[in-house]
Amino acid sequence: MTEKFDQARGLRTSMNSRMQPQLSAQNQRVKVITVTGGKGGVGKSNVSLNLAVTMASMGKKVMLLDADLGLANIDVMLGLSVRRNLFNVLNGDCTLDDIIIRGPYDLMILPATSGTQAMVELTQAQHAALIRAFGELRAEVDVLIVDTAAGISSMVLSFARAAQDVLVVVCDEPTSVTDAYALMKILSKDYGIFRFKIVANMVRTMKEGQDLFVKLTKVTERFLDASLELVGCIPYDPNVKLAIKKQQVIVDAFPKSPASISFRALANRALTWPIPYQAEGHLQFFIENMLSIREM
Repeated sequence: MTEKFDQARGLRTSMNSRMQPQLSAQNQRVKVITVTGGKGGVGKSNVSLNLAVTMASMGKKVMLLDADLGLANIDVMLGLSVRRNLFNVLNGDCTLDDIIIRGPYDLMILPATSGTQAMVELTQAQHAALIRAFGELRAEVDVLIVDTAAGISSMVLSFARAAQDVLVVVCDEPTSVTDAYALMKILSKDYGIFRFKIVANMVRTMKEGQDLFVKLTKVTERFLDASLELVGCIPYDPNVKLAIKKQQVIVDAFPKSPASISFRALANRALTWPIPYQAEGHLQFFIENMLSIREM
């Protein structure tokens, strides 16, 4: 497994040297976290949103990209009005900066579309257009959180490959464990991503979350060269649904609830994760283009 880690790291370094300028020591680097899960219904968007709002409340400049391009819901979860979205960017009508909407604590949100089939089936050229759009982003960002769609589409895989940290959300259901494994299998075997951070969501007890992690690691250790780390257990909390009905995040609506406490702990932990000196990942533009903007 160590050999594979070294091979993948060497390949990414080689790609960076050909495609991107070397980062200077004084750069303020951007933390990029992709939140995914394979299966729908595991609470992935709720994790993404509460993580982003908590970090923003701590004074960080946080951008949340709703990367569920065809079934966007981040804006709906907060009751925000959207005039333009990623579909307009891809059509050339505006830039990413033009579609930013502001959420709690000045959180920057890049909204996608809902019910637009064309956004679900983007061509390779459209993928490239979205990549180029990030090269023109002017907003100053400390943390970029990417909330992916369910499943293992090419866009989900691309955004997972873009991140420094891949956060896989699972719940205690056989299909959730199976789909999370399938996602990690593709990313590790086909794309050289071997490290995953696991969030056990909607668990009844801490032990249930730890047992769920053990189930997942038993499968991955047997069949994959992958390193898994349990970084958070979010308890089942009825206040989550109440907050969603109020179109608020639970960390604001019910700050003392068990889930809120766990989300804040996860956010604090995530901010301590180291950022590589050199940008890694398939889509290094997320980091390096925003860095070059800061230096202007």
